[in-house]
Amino acid sequence: MSEIHKLVIIGSGPAGWTAAIYAARAQLQPKVYIGIPKQDPGPVLPGGQLMLTTEVENYPGFPNGITGPEMMAHFQQQAERFGTQVICDDIVRCEFSKDPAKVPHVLHTASGEAVRAHAVIIATGAVANWIGLHNEMRLARSGGGVSACAVCDGALPAFRNQPLAVVGGGDTAMEEATYLTKFASVVYIIHRRDSLRASKIMQQRFLSRPNAKVLWNKVVVDVLGEKHIEGVTLEDTVTKERSKLDVRGLFIAIGHTPATKFLQGTGLEFNEKGYVDLKRRDSTTNLPGVFAAGDVADEHYRQAITAAGMGCQAALDAERWLGAQGVH
Repeated sequence: MSEIHKLVIIGSGPAGWTAAIYAARAQLQPKVYIGIPKQDPGPVLPGGQLMLTTEVENYPGFPNGITGPEMMAHFQQQAERFGTQVICDDIVRCEFSKDPAKVPHVLHTASGEAVRAHAVIIATGAVANWIGLHNEMRLARSGGGVSACAVCDGALPAFRNQPLAVVGGGDTAMEEATYLTKFASVVYIIHRRDSLRASKIMQQRFLSRPNAKVLWNKVVVDVLGEKHIEGVTLEDTVTKERSKLDVRGLFIAIGHTPATKFLQGTGLEFNEKGYVDLKRRDSTTNLPGVFAAGDVADEHYRQAITAAGMGCQAALDAERWLGAQGVH
C-alpha cells in the first residue's frame, strides 16, 4: 500500500507555491505536482501564466521588476527550502473521499501512479484563451508584445505612447482596453461583430476616452513582426477583405478557461463559468479535505498577488482541517 500524504498540492503558480511554503513550514510535508508542459493551443507551462510574462512590475518586493519565470523559480526554491517535494507529473483523475481522514483521497497521475492524501489543494489556475495563430503564440512566448493580461503588462515602457490593440468584445476586453488608454497613443478594440457584448457602462467607460477606437466586424488572421509585434493582419467578417493595422502591442481578451477538466465527475462543485465554487471567503470547497486557491477559483482578479494570498489561505485552512481531524 502506498504512503498516505498529509497534503498534496496540484499546480505550481503563485497559489500553489505559496501554499507549499506555508504548508512546509507547518511540517505538513506537502507534495506538489507541477504538471507537464503542453500546448492548448497556447503554451501551458509549470509555473502558470507568469511563465509567459517577461516583466512583472506590480508584485511588492521587487522595486526594479522581475521576470515571471524568475519569480516562479524563487517561489519554488523557497518552497523546497522548507522540505516541499516537487513532482514533474500531471494529476489526470481524482477520486475524492467522503471521509479523507480515514479513507484518503486518491489522485491518479499521467505516469500511472495512484497518490493518496488526506488533504488536497487545487491550484491549477486558468488558461488564457488564445486565437491560436502561430506568430501570436511565438511572440507571446518570447515577450514580443503579445499578452493575455493588459493589467499585468500594459504599463511596461515598451507599450507607452504606442498604438495598441485588444481582441474581444466583453466586459474583460473593455476593462483591459480602458486600462491601456492611460498609457497608449491609441487603443483599438478588434471585434468580430457589429456590436459589443460588454455591459453598457463598460462600453461607455472605454468609448469616452479620446484615444479609444473600435474596429467592427474584424478578426486577426496574422500577427506581424519578427522579434516584436509590428502589426496585425485583419479580415473583415462580412466582406472578407484584408487590411493591415500597425500596432506595437496586442492583448487577447477573449476569456480564460479554468484548468478543471480533470476534476469533472468528482462531486466537486463549480460555478456557471466552470471555476471551483468557494462557498465562503476562504478556500474550502463542498468536499471535505479539498481546498482551492488562485485563478482556478478566481474569475475576477487573476493577479499573482491575489493568487499567492489565496494559496496562503488554502494552506492555513488545510492545516486547521487536518488538525481537527486528528491527522498530525
